[in-house]
Amino acid sequence: MLALKTLFWGSLGALAWTHVGYPLAAGALARGRERRVAKDASIQPTVSVIVAAYNEEAVIERRLENLLALDYPADRLDVVVASDASSDRTNELVEAVAAREPRVRLLDCPRGGKVAAQDRAVRETAGDVVAFSDANATWAPDALRRLVAALADPEVAYVCGRLRLEDASGSNREGLYWRYELWLREQESRLGSVTGGNGSIYALKRSDYVEVDPRWGHDLALPYRMVQAGRRAVYEPAALAFEKPTPTNEAEYARKVRMFEHCWEITLRGSMLRGLPGGYLASVVSHRLLRYGSGLLHLALLATSLALAPVGRPYRLALLGQLALLAAFAARVPIARYYVYVTWATIQALWNYLRRGVPATWDAAEGTR
Repeated sequence: MLALKTLFWGSLGALAWTHVGYPLAAGALARGRERRVAKDASIQPTVSVIVAAYNEEAVIERRLENLLALDYPADRLDVVVASDASSDRTNELVEAVAAREPRVRLLDCPRGGKVAAQDRAVRETAGDVVAFSDANATWAPDALRRLVAALADPEVAYVCGRLRLEDASGSNREGLYWRYELWLREQESRLGSVTGGNGSIYALKRSDYVEVDPRWGHDLALPYRMVQAGRRAVYEPAALAFEKPTPTNEAEYARKVRMFEHCWEITLRGSMLRGLPGGYLASVVSHRLLRYGSGLLHLALLATSLALAPVGRPYRLALLGQLALLAAFAARVPIARYYVYVTWATIQALWNYLRRGVPATWDAAEGTR
């Protein structure tokens, strides 16, 4: 009985902490001990923007036009499309733009995944700053300037911008979650460093770039690697990027499963807890490890609630709360469906990872082009 009660309260406490307690604590601490970024809007280092692409013929021309129109000195900016063995017209379309615009170059890579293509592109460019973007994103005209200004701080190695999801016509409630996530990212940045970035808009000083396992992905791996090296990874909310979200919770579930497979690989094999300062270590455990384990925590909470319901009111209330969430999911309440889908995705992803590992290659998420 004691073991069941310990597991019940431990899983309940961990879920409450990662979803509510930690965000509130981070927000409160950030107000009292903010580490400001020493930005300099006047600096203009050379920048190589890298777009990893796999079968992006629907959006690649728009992506290039958007980057070429950025408010940044043309002679200090070049764009490389690292095509991961695209089999559609992606390469042809990029070469057509490159023929009239010398700042654009195609790098035709063997199929090896996004990170492998990005690594090769970094090795074959020379900008003082390397910036990265997804093919289906667009940037605000001043986005690159905003990123670069943050990198003027000698402590900052990595900066990610703010991804604004365009209104979805379907049922996906990623936008609501994403606003919460961005707020939390801002609090972490004010405390020192973010625990995760996003692939749509980020940049590093070339001297700080590190090559990681191609299966890991930059979003999670690069921030903690920067901190392990004694540097900062920060968030610049004024650097805006725009993307179309997946149209349904079902499509988002499939995307999250693929994403969490990579997260489990990094968590279990990426040495992400090694050599971190105490405050940042607490953030990684609270925001990342417990969040990725939320599905397992929910299963433990449900099982112990069922077992303990006859012996106490708290356990019955917890069971009723979980049944109400599942009922809302069955009734197709959008936010409940989103939460249950994403939580279950952590379990499905772990099962997939343990069965077959995780591939380095990727495909575009449904409905985001």
